[in-house]
Amino acid sequence: MPLIKSISGFRGTIGGRPGDNLTPQDIVTCTAAFGQWIVDKTGLPTIVVGRDGRISGAIVSALVINTLRAMGISVIDLGLSTTPTVEIAVPLENAGGGIILTASHNTKEWNALKLVNHKGEFISAADGAEVLDIVANGSVEYAPVDKLGTYRQDDSYIQKHIDQILALSLVDVESVRAKNFRVVVDAINSTGALSVPPLLEALGCQVILINGEINGHFAHNPEPLKEHLGQLSTEVRQQKAQLGIAVDPDVDRLVFMCEDGEIFGEEYTLVAVADYVLSKRPGNTVSNLSSTRALRDVTRKYGGEYFAAAVGEVNVVEKMKSVNAVIGGEGNGGVILPELHYGRDALVGIALFLTHLSQANKQMSTLRKTYPEYQMSKIKLARTADIDLEKIFVSLRKKYRNEQINTEDGLKIDFEQGWVHLRPSNTEPIIRVYSESNSIVVAENLAKKIIQDINLIK
Repeated sequence: MPLIKSISGFRGTIGGRPGDNLTPQDIVTCTAAFGQWIVDKTGLPTIVVGRDGRISGAIVSALVINTLRAMGISVIDLGLSTTPTVEIAVPLENAGGGIILTASHNTKEWNALKLVNHKGEFISAADGAEVLDIVANGSVEYAPVDKLGTYRQDDSYIQKHIDQILALSLVDVESVRAKNFRVVVDAINSTGALSVPPLLEALGCQVILINGEINGHFAHNPEPLKEHLGQLSTEVRQQKAQLGIAVDPDVDRLVFMCEDGEIFGEEYTLVAVADYVLSKRPGNTVSNLSSTRALRDVTRKYGGEYFAAAVGEVNVVEKMKSVNAVIGGEGNGGVILPELHYGRDALVGIALFLTHLSQANKQMSTLRKTYPEYQMSKIKLARTADIDLEKIFVSLRKKYRNEQINTEDGLKIDFEQGWVHLRPSNTEPIIRVYSESNSIVVAENLAKKIIQDINLIK
């Protein structure tokens, strides 16, 4: 199984051989490199650490924390937390950066070190390259015994995070409380169980929690996709709930379930939230190249301009800043509200969506029908040694030269009837083939056509 060292962090499977998997040696090496970079870059020898509920979390956390302390870096340990909570804590603590121990939507075998800067934002590509240089060169320095870093536990930040969300002018607490929503939450045996219910309860909701034991033994594949959420669908219908909510293990992705047990659609989380935000504050929006065209349509409805960024939160954030976007995110259920912080945040997404739902005075399924109807196909191909991606991209660009081509992130081809986006994953040894059209049949056929082309090129 692989160890992925990239500009966005370090991700791999637990166990195996050093250099091939996320072993203790690799964890120490990567942590030390980031710690050295933080000290050299910011002069702020404090790092905030938090983790999701994975089986390996406690071991990985201990290795990370003690490596940092051995370098003379003080650690503020949030313990079981969420990615957006750590991002909020870093600037509040005036820390040099943060490390979030989570492999997001990956299965239980995986873990990762996500790296954020002193602003609480994922480090840039250039910064990531500098950290990788330190990993390669081993140029780190540890502290003498009388200058070891201090250690402090702080479990207050989830509540602080919730308090900040409730204080937002865009969140109408009283409107939501008046609806007394009955909500089923699938916390996928991770820290959504600590963060989503208290937010919902503060908003006056009745909460039914499933998969709420934080043990890392995920009750189903942790990626919040329709095919993994059958239990949530059943519970929503049986409990006669107004909606269901699913998050991923680190609570930065958000998916809703309608009252009839049908999926609202992960691509439409951001679309619906943007619809509400833009109705109050018209402006520009951003999502990545693999996200639905529906955000573009909604943005134009309010007179704003839509912009596409390369896949990856740091790329979306960079584009949002450059175009002064009022809302943005990714089609995988990631909502970024700059007013709170520049990071995907399921908790703020929940509060904004429930405000929208309460003010719209509609059922979930009725609200869903108000949005442009696009269908998306998402296919994963194993990235084997015999696949020469650059050769494939060159051949496809030549074949489809009369179509609209975008090479900012892999290869995106816009056809009259839809689009196909082909790119290597940043987090798994796979190639993603996403396609979208007004019809799922057309979307799937577009993807199949490109896959056939790939097989011929190989």
